Amino acid sequence: MSFFEAILLGIVQGLTEFLPVSSSGHLAICEHLLHIQMDSGMFFDVMLHMGTLIAIFVAFRKDIGRLIMEAIRMVRDIFLNAKLYFHNKKTGEAKRYTRIVHSNYRRFVVLVLVATVPTAILGYLMRGIVDMASATLLFPGLGLLVTGILLLVVDFVPAGDRIPRDVGFITALLIGVCQGFATFPGVSRSGTTITACLLSGFNRKFAVKFSFIMSIPAVFGAAVLELTKVGGETITAGLVGNCFAGAIAAGIVGYFCIKTMLVIVQRQKLRYFSYYCFLIGVVAIVGNFLIK
Repeated sequence: MSFFEAILLGIVQGLTEFLPVSSSGHLAICEHLLHIQMDSGMFFDVMLHMGTLIAIFVAFRKDIGRLIMEAIRMVRDIFLNAKLYFHNKKTGEAKRYTRIVHSNYRRFVVLVLVATVPTAILGYLMRGIVDMASATLLFPGLGLLVTGILLLVVDFVPAGDRIPRDVGFITALLIGVCQGFATFPGVSRSGTTITACLLSGFNRKFAVKFSFIMSIPAVFGAAVLELTKVGGETITAGLVGNCFAGAIAAGIVGYFCIKTMLVIVQRQKLRYFSYYCFLIGVVAIVGNFLIK
């Protein structure tokens, strides 16, 4: 893989990670159609994901900063409640406990944690299927058709008004399941989770925000898991340069795509991405049988 191919794949990753058209599907298609040799393997993939993670942190820095602070305070309150429990038990007093989840941001933290559980389980169980499916153009093509159907349907769903305090934990769990299945190549993670959020009646701005922020632990966990497989690869200066170039390209492009998605979802324009997914999906499926 050359320096310019690394940048190209970084741009593709940044565009398709946040626009609802499947980054895994497009990377697989690019690698097959352009005959790009992925000699850098897992390490390059991890670096691309790190680039898009940084884009999320920059785009939602205020929200993420608040979520981190509230998570720390929640842990503190849990320990204080535990201390109070033993105090009450010892003295026979009945001092009141601190309510742990008492704000939108605290509930947001718990919703993300709940959604992460099924995502992690499904992602781990499906890793073999995902690797097999990525080896051809057929399955990414089929996945893109599924994504197209989801995006076409959701644009006709009336706007909801649910924000964190209105969202139940079962709903978060089901959205996490959707994110887990979106590891299949061609099925857009952002497209699937935003669709699930909108079908659940989320406020449109919150649907995008929740979709991207809930991806942080999932993407980070997947990157760590992939890093365990890097051992057999030869890490050279050229490889590191290519990986950083791809990551920077993915991060810069990804940041602008996040901002774009906030506008697109508000204006109910996802159907245009569905047409694109149908087109690229058909091209991939046809290409699978024509390209050897």
